[in-house]
Amino acid sequence: MTATLDAVTFGEPMAMFYANEAGSLDEVRSFTKALAGAETNVSAGLSRLGLRAGLVTKLGEDTFGKFIADALRQEKIDTQNVMFTKDHSTGMLIKSKVTSGDPEVEYFRRHSAASTLSIADFNEAYFAGARHLHFTGISVALSPECRDFARHAKQFMKKAGKTVSFDPNLRPKLWPDTQTMVEAINEASEGCDWLLPGIHEGKILTGYTSPEDIASFYLDRGTSLVIIKLGTEGAYYKSADAEGYVKRFRVDHVVDTVGAGDGFAAGVISALLEGLPLAEAVKRGNALGALAVMSAGDMDGYPTRAELESFLLSASTN
Repeated sequence: MTATLDAVTFGEPMAMFYANEAGSLDEVRSFTKALAGAETNVSAGLSRLGLRAGLVTKLGEDTFGKFIADALRQEKIDTQNVMFTKDHSTGMLIKSKVTSGDPEVEYFRRHSAASTLSIADFNEAYFAGARHLHFTGISVALSPECRDFARHAKQFMKKAGKTVSFDPNLRPKLWPDTQTMVEAINEASEGCDWLLPGIHEGKILTGYTSPEDIASFYLDRGTSLVIIKLGTEGAYYKSADAEGYVKRFRVDHVVDTVGAGDGFAAGVISALLEGLPLAEAVKRGNALGALAVMSAGDMDGYPTRAELESFLLSASTN
């Protein structure tokens, strides 16, 4: 089958309301509505760079569901496998505005429509028509049904000879305890081609503290490539035959850190699908991460191809 999509992902897109003024969420009165969700962010990042990205999910037949479906289409994300249900609501979140550090985020997603995604919803033809699968630990955490869907999707794509990437994207509040989270996330990482943890996630998941040891832990478990986000230190990558560090891009003012990791993933995935060398792929990931933290919305800073090229020409690393 000829691929109709460069990448497909699945998960929970949400309606987000982010504060227009700094302060505690219970005191803020003005918010801006936007699209959010880790997999949604990655899909949007890929689409803006000119790749064909599809998102598989379930939405409620409600106002937020309609908003999200329209927002996905505006981002030119393929929505052929966006399903609707009357039985569950669409998830949403609110996010504070901060002058430094991470914003406060409050989710309203329990028993959401997306959490009911199950193997019965898996469309083989749709996934077979994609070159690559990306998924995150958030989808794995939503429900046992979603975990089964993730396991099935990964196995199907690997059997079909496709590449698979996984971002642990740890959300402890979605899990009953840390041990359950670690076991489920490490199971999901097995057999993936490209693994994209943050350094703090890697420490929790492996017990190791250095990026070299964290990467080796996953390479020994069958992962082909591990790329570790190091925050202000840039990123580290390791495969069976290559490893190295890639410097971050200078950011003079951080507006909002949410969405940086998803932007990083979109940068890396797009570059690897285009056949760029590993170091260049990680550099692109760092670029999208830097652009993301300079904007308020999760994906507001994600660039078009022309914007990315302009940034790479003018930005400095340190």
